Amino acid sequence: MDEKIFISPSKYVQGRGVLDKTGEYVKDLGKKALLIADEFVWGIAANRVADSLKEVGLDVVEVTFEGESSEAEIKRIVKKAESEGADIIVGIGGGKTLDTAKGVRDRLKGAACAIVPTTASTDAPTSALSVIYSEDGVFERYSFYSKNPDMILVDSTVIASAPPKFLAAGIADALATWVEARASFEGRGTTMAGGKATIAGLAIAEKCEQVLFDYGLLAYEANKRGVVSHALEQVIEANTLLSGLGFESGGLALAHAVHNGFTVLDGDIHHLSHGEKVSFGILTQLAWEDRNQFEINRYIQLLSKLGLPVTFKDLHIEEISRDELLKVAQTALQEGESSHNLASVPSADDLVDAMVAADQYSIAYLGK
Repeated sequence: MDEKIFISPSKYVQGRGVLDKTGEYVKDLGKKALLIADEFVWGIAANRVADSLKEVGLDVVEVTFEGESSEAEIKRIVKKAESEGADIIVGIGGGKTLDTAKGVRDRLKGAACAIVPTTASTDAPTSALSVIYSEDGVFERYSFYSKNPDMILVDSTVIASAPPKFLAAGIADALATWVEARASFEGRGTTMAGGKATIAGLAIAEKCEQVLFDYGLLAYEANKRGVVSHALEQVIEANTLLSGLGFESGGLALAHAVHNGFTVLDGDIHHLSHGEKVSFGILTQLAWEDRNQFEINRYIQLLSKLGLPVTFKDLHIEEISRDELLKVAQTALQEGESSHNLASVPSADDLVDAMVAADQYSIAYLGK
């Protein structure tokens, strides 16, 4: 497709105390809200959202998310939503909860969707797609929807009180935005929006990178102290809105494909977050592209200062065999993966070499 396409949510709201104003923003979307959150998030945020919705006269149905954005989980919650007659789906929590909420809304024709992230760990909140995993956590596919969420509500005080590792993971996910959008544009790739990148999509992706290099470490330090600083507000927006719009309307490439490849491995790497695996995917893509050492080192420096994986050891795969890396590469390069947006798609052996190079670049730069 040669058409340029830009898509986005209808409204994005960010600031202190937004959680307790959810009802004001959501009240015109419908009459009965089904809230999805995991057990932990119910305690820290979802009950406050439920109270805010009830204050404006909305009926509320509560559902506990069971941990995986799988086809089975979406079907389970759809059945509940249909039986209750819910016409607003509210996802509260991390990326997998939010992806599940979007999947549920898509099956309920005419329903609205509000997204309330409790961390700034991924760019999942704004997009019209979900990453679908098996019930064992292995990547299966992207599921695309006809529209983005109607409402994104981000409470900066909630983000500031979350563990800093989530913000760091979100920075890694967001740092991939420009790296991948640039490569996808150069390869005339198709974006997640279903067409070619717009000027707006690319500009947002590039601005996302600038904000993260300017404010990332300052925001991380603020998060450690639970402080809602200017830097933290900037990075919350970059991780959530700029990265979300930038990846969806700018294009994905190799960094996220490598992340998806890593999901086939067993062991401790399986417990790393999305952003932590994307961190190494960024370096792998830069190595494959033969970007200059100054650019690669710039990323290694920021990622490592945020405590993110930049070596095989950091990923807990320092003893991995080449055959196992080939399985990762083959998964990352399978038909339909975003790696095919590159101007030149590597072979599986070439991709393994790029992963090894990324590992060695980091070891050399950091003196590990």
